[in-house]
Amino acid sequence: MPIIETRNLCKRYGTVMRVTNLALQVPEGSIYGFLGPNGAGKSTTLKMILGLVRPTQGEIQVFGQPMNRSNRIAVLRQVGSLIESPSYYGHLTGEENLRIVQTLRGLPPKAIREVLEIVRLEGQRGKKVCHYSLGMKQRLGIATALLGYPKLLILDEPTNGLDPAGIQEMRELIRDLPSRFGMTVVVSSHLLSEIDQMADTVGIIREGVLVFQDTLAALHGRSRHHLALRTTNNALAAQVLREKGIGWSLILLLAANGTCDAMNKVYETAGSPVYSGQFLMIAFVCAMLLSLFMLLTGNGRIGKREALAGVMLGIPNYFSSRFLLYSLQTLDAIIVYPMYSVLTVIVITLLGMGIWHERITKRTALGMLLILLSVAFMNVR
Repeated sequence: MPIIETRNLCKRYGTVMRVTNLALQVPEGSIYGFLGPNGAGKSTTLKMILGLVRPTQGEIQVFGQPMNRSNRIAVLRQVGSLIESPSYYGHLTGEENLRIVQTLRGLPPKAIREVLEIVRLEGQRGKKVCHYSLGMKQRLGIATALLGYPKLLILDEPTNGLDPAGIQEMRELIRDLPSRFGMTVVVSSHLLSEIDQMADTVGIIREGVLVFQDTLAALHGRSRHHLALRTTNNALAAQVLREKGIGWSLILLLAANGTCDAMNKVYETAGSPVYSGQFLMIAFVCAMLLSLFMLLTGNGRIGKREALAGVMLGIPNYFSSRFLLYSLQTLDAIIVYPMYSVLTVIVITLLGMGIWHERITKRTALGMLLILLSVAFMNVR
């Protein structure tokens, strides 16, 4: 039986529906990560579960009992919570603030010492709260929630505003609670990385709607890796990728490029003209195989225009390769490669101006000038 279960839970503020038909199921003994961006409805949902906000419609059950006016107090005696930023009496010490809650809840005095040890604040028990850091205040809030060792602990964004060390401490503290004390923990966050390192069950809310609820392993199983590309025309780039595909074509292109680079290194190391022909043969065989692959797997065909474009690209590619090989016979590789890259950039820029009528911006002109100056200052032996 779930510790928390909601059915068709909704909350409307005016004309805005903040939570819509939410159906949470929090397993007993789990760390339930409630994940969603800021404003998605996480805090509103947790406040409804705690009875701090009245639902517009729907049902809430905690420990198998409905949350209503008649049994709300009895249910909440077994629940600890930290919602948003905790508030304290700054002129009192951490221990004195806890004593107020301990007295109100009718707990034994030793409960204060125990919870301070759990959150590692026993050395700061006599310090006034106004002198606590943000991380210490967050831990004091969890200590308050832990008084009486509740069966259910609800934490709303407990790592907000903490530095990396504080986040790590809070994460370790939360992870230990189910195994040490048999608690069920609900922790909300807008950071997937935080939930990923704490929770074993995840619920994802977006614009008030629960879009995913399952184990963390199931979430990982559904996730897919993506390649992100930034272009000057994202819509056109997306259309080209959808039409042509990039899977095996991209792999083959990288493999061909790597093979040519490897042959280049062999030639550079051996320093023998014998490898010149082998280098060119490998380079152009790779290009031919890539072209055939694209032809066989794509939807295009080779016409006069495509053949002419291939020749126009192949001729300068051939001479650039010959130039690279010749240069490696007479100059050091540390000089050759920067010069080769510089000339490639300059030629492509000039072709862009002459054929495609591209404009040279001030930034482009400055970049080309700096490139030429860097080549001029090279110490060529």
